[in-house]
Amino acid sequence: MRHLIITIAAATLVLNAQALPKVNLSPYMPSTITVEDTLNWALGNVTTSDSDVIRTNDTNIEELTLEDVESTPYTPRPTRQVPSAYFAPVVFDTYQYLDSLSFMTDVTHDVPEAFYWLEDLGRSRDLIEHARQRYAINSPGNVKYLLKNLPEPPKSYRAFVDPATTHIVLEEIKVDEKQLSSEITANIDEKHWLHNFNSSLQFSQAYISPNWYQGGNSSFNLIALVAYNVKLNTKFYPKYLFEFNVQYKFSLNSTPEDKVHDINISEDILQINATAGLKAAHRWFYSANFMFKTQLFNSYPTNSDKLQSSFLSPGELNLGLGMTYSYENEKKTVNFGVSLSPLSWNMKTCITDRLDETAYGIEPGRKVVNNVGSSAELTLAWKITYNISYTSRLFIFSDYKFIQADWEHTFDFNINKFLSTRLYLHMRYDSQTPIVLGSNWKKFQLKEILSFGFAYKFGTV
Repeated sequence: MRHLIITIAAATLVLNAQALPKVNLSPYMPSTITVEDTLNWALGNVTTSDSDVIRTNDTNIEELTLEDVESTPYTPRPTRQVPSAYFAPVVFDTYQYLDSLSFMTDVTHDVPEAFYWLEDLGRSRDLIEHARQRYAINSPGNVKYLLKNLPEPPKSYRAFVDPATTHIVLEEIKVDEKQLSSEITANIDEKHWLHNFNSSLQFSQAYISPNWYQGGNSSFNLIALVAYNVKLNTKFYPKYLFEFNVQYKFSLNSTPEDKVHDINISEDILQINATAGLKAAHRWFYSANFMFKTQLFNSYPTNSDKLQSSFLSPGELNLGLGMTYSYENEKKTVNFGVSLSPLSWNMKTCITDRLDETAYGIEPGRKVVNNVGSSAELTLAWKITYNISYTSRLFIFSDYKFIQADWEHTFDFNINKFLSTRLYLHMRYDSQTPIVLGSNWKKFQLKEILSFGFAYKFGTV
């Protein structure tokens, strides 16, 4: 009787212990229910009639009388053994999306009458699966085993027809124990240096016909950027700070307005930055900073052969000693750094005789000027969304007689892996800049570029 109690209790779990609806169970209720154990010994019989109430050990498990069930003729199913595996301890493997159970009488059958027992077997299996899953979810503390931590791997079998004997053969499927292991064994190399490479080739183009009613000029602009960054991994070296950046920007433009040059260079800058430090306190480092920038090619103003700038003319070198603050959030979407150098040395160069060196604060007849003062640099990298990022850099130097500052902003809008749009804004202030005649621009300078094109990047992070 104890097996019958468990079976009826399983059905009770599925029905949430609520009052049973009026359903017709007669086609699935044999006149005699026999339950046997693994030795095929009958443990008890329950005979049903129109007035019977199913009871076990005088305990009312669920009152289900045939008076509540529509009386229809049915063919009694043969008694069969309940597999003892149904009453083994519950082992949780995975959550299953099970079909809902129905105790309503099927009007039609998918198999001939001789195979109705297959339908009974399927309903029994579904009932047990529902009961086991409901039990595991409602009473997780009573589930002692998970599939992955069983004392022995579970055995699986496959059935196939032997073509030689035309017999159905069961074959055990061998399970690799390594697949059941919960430990992840991956070969992960330690990255002591973190590298990032970024390159882009972007352009803008406009064509205006000569008879355009508003007038205007056709133009073409090409912008190239190559940047490389390497820094020490602070996960392995938390007491040290080292970062090195090198980037080169090059921009060409062509306009019919320029009758002297077919192509003009609008931007040409090579810049190298480096920071090295030793930890002093939380996120603070004693540091030394290095900055160098120049251009590589000669550039000329529109409709003129007068040299405007060239290699190391101007050139700028800055060395500073001070403190650096470094911050990065847990999601690695925000990276902020501040370098304060109370002691800073700045050198400017103009090595060609074709330029006026006094425009860069250099005395007439000399090619170099040295200044000692203070400098500061602020950097910000913010990944706003998965395809939008913003970077900013502010550099300030002063020898307490003059001041110069560069503030750069870059917005990158990545369309996909290889296409992007970029908005670049460069603001500069130099107290030594001469006034341009016929213009309202004095000490403040501005450059803005909006471009679209190809981009490629890779890195270790």
